[in-house]
Amino acid sequence: MTLTRQQKIATFVLAIYWPALFILTHIPIPGVIQEADVSDKSLHFLAYLILAFLLRAAVSGEQKVSWRKAAPWLVLFVIVVYGILDEWLQSYVVGRSSDIRDFFADMVGTFVCLILCSFLAFWSAGLIVTATVIFSTKNIEQANLAELLPVTNAVFHLFAYAILTVMWIRCTHLFLAVKAHQTKWLIPALAGPTGFLLFVKLFSVIVGKDITLSDTIISFGAITTVVTAYYLRSSFQKKQSAENGNFEP
Repeated sequence: MTLTRQQKIATFVLAIYWPALFILTHIPIPGVIQEADVSDKSLHFLAYLILAFLLRAAVSGEQKVSWRKAAPWLVLFVIVVYGILDEWLQSYVVGRSSDIRDFFADMVGTFVCLILCSFLAFWSAGLIVTATVIFSTKNIEQANLAELLPVTNAVFHLFAYAILTVMWIRCTHLFLAVKAHQTKWLIPALAGPTGFLLFVKLFSVIVGKDITLSDTIISFGAITTVVTAYYLRSSFQKKQSAENGNFEP
């Protein structure tokens, strides 16, 4: 069976994410994480929200979840078994313990993803999942991660907003008539992720959290880089198609 583009993307990311998640949950909790006073249950929710999205997409691709088919039940079964195994194994790790509440947080993240994917296809659901992860990660820690983990924090903002922008661009056809090779497409393409970035920063100010200028610069740089690259690629494809005489405006 030939895999769709969405399945290839999800499978590739899943092959990196899942082993990394397993390793991170089976080592002693790093001191900087404890110092940041991050909500443990929130991390479990987000981790399994992402895991469920990637696993479901690897199995079903672009399709929405259909509970009449075996695919979502298979995904649910695999994650439940993994969640139980994950908690059991953590009881053997120094500084960690098996906690039924963590398992429940895992399952909440899984069910939220599957319900979301029952109504939305790959790119739309991915946009919401990515936005949820960015917003929650920024607001669940009590300390400033930019000071505790400057490199990790910078890498997170770079990749998170790049992924968010890609997801946003892939969804713009749902409400935009303009094409990506048109200059006026740049405005809504930039407006979505930039508006979300400003919203996250404004919320941080409202709840009394510090805003780090470097985070904002890195995030906006990721947004503009992705939008520019997409625009240039689309313009090049338009030029090539026009030269071949089969371009459709």
